[in-house]
Amino acid sequence: MDDMSCISLFKRVFDVCLSGFGLVVSLPLWLIIAASIKLEDGGPVFYSQERVGKGGKVFKVYKFRSMIPDAEKHTGAVWASEHDPRVTRVGRILRATAMDELPQLWSIFKGDMSFVGPRPERPELVEEFTREIPRFMERFRVQPGLTGVAQVYGKYDTLPRHKLKYDLFYIRHASFALDIQLILFSFLITFMGKWEDRGKPQMLRRWRRFLGYSPPVFNQANQEQP
Repeated sequence: MDDMSCISLFKRVFDVCLSGFGLVVSLPLWLIIAASIKLEDGGPVFYSQERVGKGGKVFKVYKFRSMIPDAEKHTGAVWASEHDPRVTRVGRILRATAMDELPQLWSIFKGDMSFVGPRPERPELVEEFTREIPRFMERFRVQPGLTGVAQVYGKYDTLPRHKLKYDLFYIRHASFALDIQLILFSFLITFMGKWEDRGKPQMLRRWRRFLGYSPPVFNQANQEQP
């Protein structure tokens, strides 16, 4: 078995163990979140969408619903914005803390996703971005991730071609140490309830306050060319 195969196997074992543990310990949160969503507007607790994974494989991803029911009924697939008016009051809390992403632990456990990798995109958007953005298909060389360089250091309104720069940085420099760093940073953002501020100058100031320095991944990724 070569080095890359060993790394992939180790990463898969890590994903299964951590996602399985997360599914068990987060169960009380699932019940609280489900009740909150139902009490706000009576709509469905979950929503599902098709996403594109490694090698172009299409799979279904599940999240806690953070928008009004049938949010795309009249618009079709659109890129979410920072202050999206379709987001509910409960949804804003879920998004700020990334709790809407909890059901994706099941996608990780099944093997459709990993904890760290490029964000899985919808087939309609993949088709559009592939036409418009050179090298966009290179994202699908690895498993999509719940978190990643683009998810941690990008913003809601960061352009897809700029997020691609972060994704290609991750693919070039992927390692278990980098995965752990990104997971820890993600937990820190969740603890602060500041996912909607990620990538903004104030978040970088918080990094410096907590860590004593700017995150090296952010600095390196911005210096590299895609």
